[in-house]
Amino acid sequence: MPQTVPPPTKPRVALFVTCLVDLHRPSIGFAAIKLLEAAGCRVEVPLAQTCCGQPAYNSGDRTTARDLARGLIDAFYGYDYVVTPSGSCGGMLRTHMPHLFDDDPNTRARADAMASRTFELTSFLTDIMGVTHVDAACLTNATYHDSCAGLRELGVKSQPRALLASVAGLTLTEMADPEVCCGFGGTFCVKYPDISTRMVADRTQQIAATGATLLLAGDLGCLLNIAGRLQREGSKIQVRHVAEVLAGITGDLPPIGEARR
Repeated sequence: MPQTVPPPTKPRVALFVTCLVDLHRPSIGFAAIKLLEAAGCRVEVPLAQTCCGQPAYNSGDRTTARDLARGLIDAFYGYDYVVTPSGSCGGMLRTHMPHLFDDDPNTRARADAMASRTFELTSFLTDIMGVTHVDAACLTNATYHDSCAGLRELGVKSQPRALLASVAGLTLTEMADPEVCCGFGGTFCVKYPDISTRMVADRTQQIAATGATLLLAGDLGCLLNIAGRLQREGSKIQVRHVAEVLAGITGDLPPIGEARR
């Protein structure tokens, strides 16, 4: 979602790490910092940040979601931008969080201000910072899965593909329906496990049909879900977050879902 006002010369950016990245794949956070700094940003990681509140929000627990949102509004106050390597968490902060305070005009105004400064990582790099090229190489054939929240709530579609096009040696082969849900859906996979399993099985079939050896996406929840299914099917397809490839930090870092050897 392009911004009409040019960014500051060296914008002060707060990285919203996300719970899954913090607990399961910190390398995604480091990749995001590397990309943001290369784009000319001053990056900080506010220690007071917590969960975006999405699990509580999706479960109908508005009280907990509001409490978490108030803390985030305070933690990210004063930054030029809030950037997150997750369309799902970005969608919560930008699209849903302000409505938690429809009955509180003062807090709603602060939530709106934060939402307007919040961006998914690849969208921020391309739409705000004008990045068109990354210094990375990945000699493989990959395919890309569009996460539901990033695509439908934030309009993230062309941005990661544009950046991946500049990765030396990477060939991107689109699957038949890259925009179809993988079945994770946060609490959806817990509430409706049979439906979720069928959805992710359909997804892995489409991934395999591309002939790609690497699956990329911008949401760790989707990636963990798909990686788990691929492993249960005995597939050799590797799974990584798009930020890791764009930052060129894959090296001997194991693919998502695999233990370090």
